[in-house]
Amino acid sequence: MARLTAATLADASPATRRPRYNRAELAVGMAHIGVGAFHRCHQAEYTDDALEAEFGPWGVIGINICAPSLGSSLGIQDGLFTRALRDESGADLRIIGSIHGVIDAEDDVEPALATLSAPRIGVVTLTVTEKGYCHRPATGRLDESHPDVVHDLAGNGAPRSLPGVIVAALDRRRRSGAGGATFVSCDNIPANGRVLANVVKEFAAHCAPDLLGWIADHVRFPSTMVDRIAPAPTSRDLAFAAETCGLEDRAAVVGEPFRQWAIEDDILGARPRWEAAGAEFVRDVTGHELVKMRVLNAAQSALAYFGALTGLDYTYEDIRDPTLADFVRRMLERETAPCLPKNVGIDIDAYIAQTFRRLHNTAIAHRNHQIATDGSQKIVQRLLNPIRDCIVGGLGFDHLAAAVAAWMAYLCAAAPRFGARWAPADPFAPRVHEIAQGTGPDFASLAARIIDVEPIFGVDLRKNDIFCAAVAGHLKAFLTDDPRSRMSALAAEATPG
Repeated sequence: MARLTAATLADASPATRRPRYNRAELAVGMAHIGVGAFHRCHQAEYTDDALEAEFGPWGVIGINICAPSLGSSLGIQDGLFTRALRDESGADLRIIGSIHGVIDAEDDVEPALATLSAPRIGVVTLTVTEKGYCHRPATGRLDESHPDVVHDLAGNGAPRSLPGVIVAALDRRRRSGAGGATFVSCDNIPANGRVLANVVKEFAAHCAPDLLGWIADHVRFPSTMVDRIAPAPTSRDLAFAAETCGLEDRAAVVGEPFRQWAIEDDILGARPRWEAAGAEFVRDVTGHELVKMRVLNAAQSALAYFGALTGLDYTYEDIRDPTLADFVRRMLERETAPCLPKNVGIDIDAYIAQTFRRLHNTAIAHRNHQIATDGSQKIVQRLLNPIRDCIVGGLGFDHLAAAVAAWMAYLCAAAPRFGARWAPADPFAPRVHEIAQGTGPDFASLAARIIDVEPIFGVDLRKNDIFCAAVAGHLKAFLTDDPRSRMSALAAEATPG
């Protein structure tokens, strides 16, 4: 089978939609850092729609500053890839053309720095996952102990960290007179633009303090809220895309039909007309992101940990388990929803119902272990901050505490003491593994030692006896008993009468 490229694009099956603009005339005007499945299924598609609505110089140079490599997939394919939207009713396939070229910067960052500092690049979007920001989840501040940050601040060669790369590029822009730029974070971090601004400015304060004034005048970091379920593509997904499209595509992605993008209206200069594709430009995205992170994302995380602990593989299996689904619904309706903002114009009950419908989609095979990846970077905004709001409001939070305990149990289950059931992908997995192995049989002590991990839990939650006791009790049940029985018991306790 021929490979998808610019030369073979015309050979795609008639049922597969192709770019509706002259891609040969597409000029570069943007860059994107972190070209994974989500970017290809979200911002790249929005940009393709914007180009169809109003053609302009908005071709994207995709940059990965760490693995995976782009050259062997998108590079060979001239930036083209197939996007398949799937649900139980069928699939919609489309070839996306907005990515103009790609750069792999892991071994040589110079081409990436040259691109990011070029005058023609005025907008840079990012999806580098939560841990890519090299920040402390509890505070949103730069983690100066991060190995890549330590390396970069010491000046031991080319930058490796995201803050290091951005500061180096901004310094070049200032020195060359290339002008300012806007960096648009699209990761699931509360106030993601402010977090990005924090780590960039704090990094600059250490190594280039004279750059700070220029950044304040010439650089913007708008926050955004992004939404579409787009799991990492599997070999079956690639085979489906090839069979349907008629061309081999090693960069194909699969996602759900639903999508949403809210962007803080603070972008310097020209930009694509993303609003023509349905994006919302708003004064403040805080309400949108709180609802999304604390409902959809919190449901995904809780289901992933509960599902993995009970032997399930996929989200659609979790949501079809009556005990797990009922537990998560109660958590959202009784503990999360009362503390959500009321002035966003979102019907929370309807949003929760929509979330459950989306998660029922059997055509999207989202693995629990994939969702559980980097959980230490996610639970602050999805579970811990809602608990803090419940504490302030004098509300119960036992179901949220159980979800936190499930995260702990998921990491502890990797330790030999608890069966070495899997190898979690989480930057704090080694630390929790050490705690799990080195703590005696007292689960209150085990929970307390994990809660003492300040970059995740801060310093306040360890002082709340109700929180600590609840987490310890759930953790013991999840690691020594059947988690489903524990959740059933909690549901029974919460049922009136």
